[in-house]
Parts: sequence; C-alpha cells; structure tokens
Amino acid sequence: MDGITRFAIIGLGLIGSSIARAVATDLPDCPVSGYDADPKVRDTARRLDLCARIDEDPAAAVADADLVILCVPVGAMAAAARAIAPGVRTGTIISDVGSCKSSVVEALQNALPGHVVIPAHPVAGTERSGPEAGFATLFRNRWCILTPPDGTDPANVARLSAFWQALGAQIEVMAPDHHDRVLAVTSHLPHLIAYTIVGTASDLEEVTQSEVIKYSAGGFRDFTRIAASDPTMWRDVFLGNREAVLDMLQRFSEDLSALQRAIRWGKGDELFDLFSRTRDVRRSIVEQGQDDPREDFGRTHD
Repeated sequence: MDGITRFAIIGLGLIGSSIARAVATDLPDCPVSGYDADPKVRDTARRLDLCARIDEDPAAAVADADLVILCVPVGAMAAAARAIAPGVRTGTIISDVGSCKSSVVEALQNALPGHVVIPAHPVAGTERSGPEAGFATLFRNRWCILTPPDGTDPANVARLSAFWQALGAQIEVMAPDHHDRVLAVTSHLPHLIAYTIVGTASDLEEVTQSEVIKYSAGGFRDFTRIAASDPTMWRDVFLGNREAVLDMLQRFSEDLSALQRAIRWGKGDELFDLFSRTRDVRRSIVEQGQDDPREDFGRTHD
C-alpha cells in the first residue's frame, strides 16, 4: 500500500485483535505494534502472539507507525488520543473503529491538532469481546465507512481505503453527521430495543417463575444475542450519538403507537402491509450478502 507499511493498534479487544489477525493474514509483511490499557489484556495479547510487539506505553506503540487505529470505546477516545500524542509522527494517519463519528472527529482533532485524522467504522462485530474473541475474517465482505473531516487530503483517504480493502472490506465514504443518523436507525436503535426487551423480560422473570427464559422463542433469543454486546461500548455509543439516537427513538415511538392502534382496532390490512414491507427489507439484506441466507440464520441443529 502507498506509504503504509507499519501499523499500531490501541485497544486489543474484539475489533483490535481481529485487525491484528487480519493484517497477519492479508498483509504478512507489515508489522503491527499494539497496546491496551488493561495489563491483563496485554498479557493475553502476548500469549496469543497478536502483534510483533506489545508495548507498555501507548506513545511507544505508535512511534514508528504509518497508521494508528484506536480500537477503544468512543467515550475513551479523547483520553486514548492524548496518550498517544507524544509519539505520533507527522503524516501518520490516525483512525478509529467507533460506531459514532461526529463526537470522535471532535475528540481526535482536539487531542491531535495538526495530525491526519480520518475516523472510520467497520460495520462488523459479534456479541463477544476481548482479545480471544477476534478472528481474521471479521471484515470480509463487510462495509467500512470512512468519515474524513472537511479538507482531508483525498490521497490519505485513498490510503486508508486501501488498508481496509486489503482486509476484505467494502468502502463507503460519508460525512460524520450523516453516518451517525444512518447508524442510529440500523444499529443503535436496534440495540436499544434489544436491551429494553431483555430488561423487561428479566423483570417479568420473577413473576413467571423461569418461564420467560425456559420458553424463549427464536425472536427473543436473537434479542438476547444483541443485548449481550459489550456494555461499556454501547453506553458510550448512546451518549456519544445521543441526538441522532433520540431523533430515531422518537420516530420509532410514533410508529409503535400507530402499530398499537392498528392492533387495537383490528386493522389487519395495515398490519399485513407493514409485515410485507419488512419482509422485503430482510430479503434485500440477504441478497446483498449482509447476512446468512439459510433458514434460522444458519443455525445448526445437530
């Protein structure tokens, strides 16, 4: 890749460790240095041989990197950027993997004035967390959204795009605020709904004497998978993207009220039309290769 041969990863959880594994697989001649604020995670990363080296100091980890990727919760982004600032070279691209972007752009630019900042969001993940949860193919055939601030050199955007493409990702470029509105409805609101439904079921569990969990149907199981996602990350996402999330939550509340009225007044045609439209959305997602086309989400039943 054009001028990018050494990488640094700050934060070695699911995404950070997956990037390290993917680079080892797809860019084997490019060394990776790593750092995590948790000493236990650093020890685990060394045991797993995730990086060419794991540093004890974040500034040391980025000292010779052409590309630094901050894989920390968005609420920790400013602190992580300040910690690496003494070691970042001029011309090094600073990026991230956070699920909201406007707040990240502001945090990184404030902490690293004069440096090349290009936030990014690989739209990929699982409900698992930690360095042992990562895998090299996590980003293949998934979208990575780049959100360069105004005035960013297109050559640097192309360099970062080439990196993610080398890991198998498809690239989209959009403004940070537009990204936040899109992800508010496609990712953040579904997580908020999942946390709410599972929380409600947990409250009802005492009343139903284990029947909620014992008789969980497929729909509830899928919500529990989403609701098992990293609580620190999602707390920070909701606070970091609060305006877009609240806007989408208001729209969802209005649609939910309309659905409630349709059920109350027996408006079967309205229900059928809605369910038909939503089934078409599911089919489109499968057709674009963004989910498993097999029945029951590809679950095995051996």
